[in-house]
Amino acid sequence: MTQVAFTKMHGLGNDFVIVDGRDGDLAIGGTQARAIGDRRRGVGFDQLLILEPAKDAAADLFLRILNPDGSEAEACGNGTRCVAARVMDELGRDTLNIETVAGVLATTTGADGLVTVDMGPANLEWRQIPLAVEADTLHLDIENGPLRDPVAVNIGNPHMVFFVDDADAIDVAGLGPALESHPLYPERTNVEICSLSGPDQLRMRVWERGAGITQACGSGACAAGVAAARRGLTGRRVEIVLDGGPLNIEWREDGRVLMTGPVATSFEGTLGPELLAGGA
Repeated sequence: MTQVAFTKMHGLGNDFVIVDGRDGDLAIGGTQARAIGDRRRGVGFDQLLILEPAKDAAADLFLRILNPDGSEAEACGNGTRCVAARVMDELGRDTLNIETVAGVLATTTGADGLVTVDMGPANLEWRQIPLAVEADTLHLDIENGPLRDPVAVNIGNPHMVFFVDDADAIDVAGLGPALESHPLYPERTNVEICSLSGPDQLRMRVWERGAGITQACGSGACAAGVAAARRGLTGRRVEIVLDGGPLNIEWREDGRVLMTGPVATSFEGTLGPELLAGGA
């Protein structure tokens, strides 16, 4: 394996390197992910998305997700939407079922070009987050500087959602690392900081587990929408305005969470042997 083609895509600035391993002959792990993810010496990404053959008969493909630090993520909402758009265009379809560690996610594209992913049910019980000890997931006893009393949600991966008066006034870079590794979250967590900016509209900033500050986080937007509805701050349909733009979130009565938003292709290229060797 001396070189591998890739596509660079993004959803609201949440950017991804996508490589196709559906022929089963692509060996990329954490070492390669760290090298490819280096924004100065590699390509750079928020997540590396690897297409693999489906394991579930109900799915069209399996999506493996690696963070820039080489760790593996269970789910990635914006990444799933980008992959869906790419493969649906390839196959001439408007629906696609994408298998992840978190389960099979149904995706659709509309006439407006926006892509929707059904992220599955919001998990709200403390063992499902998971938390290290039993706790009220609607009011966690966590405080760090101006941040306190977050909500715990799992949308295929764990989240810690704070509500503040002004999300833009919070030092996300300063507070994010300690919260990501809070001992209540044994698998570490994504951190969302939100403020109410209008009727059924939230401003959200995010610190992603294994990636740091990103322009957008799809599963984080889903978690924020669920948390806001649980707190009675919004209804079950909400617009989440991230650094990169808005996503529309619907927490259906059956518990499933739908996310809709745009995707874009930035460029295509080839990964050379040095990056595929892990930057050696």
